[in-house]
Amino acid sequence: MASKFGLAGGIPERRVRPIWDAIDSRQFKNALKHSTSLLAKCPNSPYALALKSLILERMGKSDEALSVCLNAKDLLYKNDSLLMDDLTLSTLQIVFQRLDRLDLATGCYEYACSKFPSNLDLMMGLFNCYVREYSFVKQQQTAIKMYKLVGEERFLLWAVCSIQLQVFCGNGGEKLAMLAEGLLKKHVASHSLHEPEALIVYISILEQQARYGDALEILSGKLGSLLIIEVDKLRIQGKLLARSGDYATGADIYEKILELCPDDWECFLHYLGCLLEDGSSWSNGVHNDPINPQKSVDCKVSQLPDEVFHSRISTSLAFVKKLQADTSDDFIRCPYLAILEIERRKKLHGKGNDDDIVEALMLYFLKFGHLASFSSDVEAFLQVLTPDKKTEFLAKLMKTLDSPATVPTKALGQSITIFKIQELTGNLYKLPCAWCVFLLHTYTCLPYATSKLHNPLKLESCAVQMVKMYCKSLPLSKDLDPQESMHGEELLSMVCNVLVQLFWRTRHLGYFIEAIMVLEFGLTIRRYIWQYKILLLHLYSHLGVISLAYEWYKSLDMKNILMETVSHHILPQMLASPLWGDLNNLLKDYLKFMDDHFRESADLTFLAYRHRNYSKVIEFVQFKERLQRSNQYLVARVETSVLQLKQNADNIEEEEDVLKNLNSGVHFVELSNEIGSKTLTFNEDFHSRPWWTPTTEKNYLLGPFEGLSYCPKENLTKEREENVRRVVEKKSLLPRMIYLSIHSASASLKESVEENGSKSGSKISSELKFLLEHHAKMLGYSLSDAVEVVMGVSSGVKSFEAFGSDEIDWINFAVFLNAWNLNSHEPLQPDRDQCSRGIWHVVDTLLVKYISEKIKSMESLVCSPRVDLPILVQLVTEPLAWHGLVIQSCVRSSLPSGKKKKKGGSMDRHSSLVLNGVRDSIQSLCDILKEVAKWIRGQIDRPEDESVENILSSLRKKEQDEGPGRVFHVLESLIPSINEAEHGGRICQELKTWSALDVARKIVTGDSTLLSQFLNICESKIKSFQALKQQIAQI
Repeated sequence: MASKFGLAGGIPERRVRPIWDAIDSRQFKNALKHSTSLLAKCPNSPYALALKSLILERMGKSDEALSVCLNAKDLLYKNDSLLMDDLTLSTLQIVFQRLDRLDLATGCYEYACSKFPSNLDLMMGLFNCYVREYSFVKQQQTAIKMYKLVGEERFLLWAVCSIQLQVFCGNGGEKLAMLAEGLLKKHVASHSLHEPEALIVYISILEQQARYGDALEILSGKLGSLLIIEVDKLRIQGKLLARSGDYATGADIYEKILELCPDDWECFLHYLGCLLEDGSSWSNGVHNDPINPQKSVDCKVSQLPDEVFHSRISTSLAFVKKLQADTSDDFIRCPYLAILEIERRKKLHGKGNDDDIVEALMLYFLKFGHLASFSSDVEAFLQVLTPDKKTEFLAKLMKTLDSPATVPTKALGQSITIFKIQELTGNLYKLPCAWCVFLLHTYTCLPYATSKLHNPLKLESCAVQMVKMYCKSLPLSKDLDPQESMHGEELLSMVCNVLVQLFWRTRHLGYFIEAIMVLEFGLTIRRYIWQYKILLLHLYSHLGVISLAYEWYKSLDMKNILMETVSHHILPQMLASPLWGDLNNLLKDYLKFMDDHFRESADLTFLAYRHRNYSKVIEFVQFKERLQRSNQYLVARVETSVLQLKQNADNIEEEEDVLKNLNSGVHFVELSNEIGSKTLTFNEDFHSRPWWTPTTEKNYLLGPFEGLSYCPKENLTKEREENVRRVVEKKSLLPRMIYLSIHSASASLKESVEENGSKSGSKISSELKFLLEHHAKMLGYSLSDAVEVVMGVSSGVKSFEAFGSDEIDWINFAVFLNAWNLNSHEPLQPDRDQCSRGIWHVVDTLLVKYISEKIKSMESLVCSPRVDLPILVQLVTEPLAWHGLVIQSCVRSSLPSGKKKKKGGSMDRHSSLVLNGVRDSIQSLCDILKEVAKWIRGQIDRPEDESVENILSSLRKKEQDEGPGRVFHVLESLIPSINEAEHGGRICQELKTWSALDVARKIVTGDSTLLSQFLNICESKIKSFQALKQQIAQI
């Protein structure tokens, strides 16, 4: 701020500097003291008031800050001479922005610019305000005024960027692009262009109009000299030629680029696309998704005649071999990977064969097989091979190990690559045991018995060999820094995958626990391996120990945009857990990042304008638009409100306060109605998820073994979008339906109930019925059919399977149906009196039966993962909680009141029936909650040593035995044999701290923590129902 000091508002710099120094050092009390002293001397100074408001806002006194800001604004409006002080206006803008009152800051600048239309500083301040408001049209208008005022190129480009933003983010079109082109053409004619970014903007405007020839002409002219880096100029030229259909010249340009940058894989794909006249890479419809990038296999099959195709392929092969000959760097992969792409294109055209692809794969393996990237490099090419050819390729890979590499790290890398290829193709689970044994022998030079080569493979034998290889590779990493990747650390991830596969096949929990032990062991040696942490997170989640899963998620230390792309690993599990405090922190941190970014992203945009980086202007705005349409952001907003309702459901007064803050749920109903037309973005990085749960909605381990050994991670965006819309649509109705249910229950025992004097009981009933119909429609039924399903399941005529996977939504429906029925004049059954009692009974029966069923289905932790625990938690915290609110509303309305009118006999009879249903419900819910609490206590009170022993007992197997424990035995036997000379001091020290007993104890403790939180929720509800029982006894 020192550059802005001076006579701001007539105040000398020496009086202002101490205030800014105190603000910069966050000594706000001291700053306020200096500010008060300054105001005593300059009481009518808008700048002094602006400084005080800034200090008050930083101290969290928002109301006072706004009041002082408004006083400063009024003083500015009274004295036009003060309006020219941009420092005062910019200080007020900072405060107004932080108070979410950008409209007031914009108003100040608009007023100042109307008084001083030739003041460039004020106009730039106004432009900044419009940037913050994303008012692209007003940005354009203001930039044009500045350009006309001073004629600077940067202001013209500000206007052009604002026009482009209207096209990209609004409903602009060809006319706007023509306007931007006209402005640039006129400026070029009179002043030319002087900035590389200006040329790039000009070319992009012409591209939008598909005027590639004109863009090429400009690039080839004098303006092209603005691009100093030749390769950048060639890339733009190649793209323009390809999009214009001049593929031959485009191929020549891309050849030049590859000669300069031989490892540019994207450039080679463009080169091959030009040769084969495949324009899919440059089509306007291509969506460059940074999260789910387009794969090379998505290219079009060439329609060229066979002779032309053969000639073009020969040309590309000759050029690639020339690149290989001219390249001396052993780390440049593109010219060798290019051979594979050429063979794949031949195969797609019908002129290639699998043998050529296998041969090319082998050549690539011999040169780069030791690299960790090998399997991802060749994945697309393996997909075009037949299963037999994949097996043949693996056989050839094994033969190469007859003469292993002399460098140990390279030999290890090749062995790991073969395991990865086996895992990638699914052959890891089919090949004979000799493969794994041979790999171990090749790397470690251990003897192996040839008589075992023909034994059938047991998956655990393969896992054992990989763990032994990992143990033998530890000395290679003894001199590495703890934050450096260790040699062979991928092996433990593959071992985990094999053990989970065994668990899925056999349902033996020992394999699952063994997978956990393997990863915990690896993290003991090096705690920075994020792949292990994500695998552990999902293992603990499936086991039901969400508290440990959340601890590992926190250890990932996700910040900024990673919260958007990585939180999908834990958020769905947390939403169904009783860890409300941790869930609240998770949602709060995520929403804070998103809201802060939305508020501050305009700062980055204006900074890009100031630094004349116009491509970043577009990028920053589009990125902000993408985040605003994030499906995860939408879910988090809805779930945050639902969590507040859950946390306060035991006290109806507190619940009503929450609902008041949520505008009685009206906003969420609007969201539910609009969700169908919203375009959602999916920014989650699903490539980091384990094979058994490729998306948040899919978990293979919950179903029967399907014979899958390799589960390709397909792009399921369309399916996920439909699911997210459905979930958000249903969840968004909850706040309003809860609000209406509370008031409907109250109205059933009164003559009417009003909200702000405008909502009668009949209107409440009508709206609630409408939402019930909407809810039933989302479940796939009409209201009457949905009622029939609920009645049938409650009476036992139908099983709970009739609810499908939407059991929570169905029971929620029954709860709200009961609340509507209490105040409705449309009986669901012919006998109105029976209906009043019958619906209460239906809800009670559903809750009791379903909760009891879930309790019985869950055994001890060491017997099976508690997959039903999340459902049990949801039953208690959602439908049972909402039903409890209906009960609380009825009890509160039934209590004697001094102003309560006496009712007639028919009303008394109806009230008596309702209260009888309430009494029965209270007793029924109290009893089932006590049963849940008893089950939880039984789990928590189990002796810790007994639980730990049960976990470890499934792993204590001798090496020659089959079943879980063999991998674990290898790890246990390693620890006594380690020595500092061979393994290094750090690894030895870390290994001595590892204990399987500690891991088992951690599992038991984590499970107890989770159940204790659930027990607290149940006990709170029991206490609430017991209080209701005492109250209703007085009626």
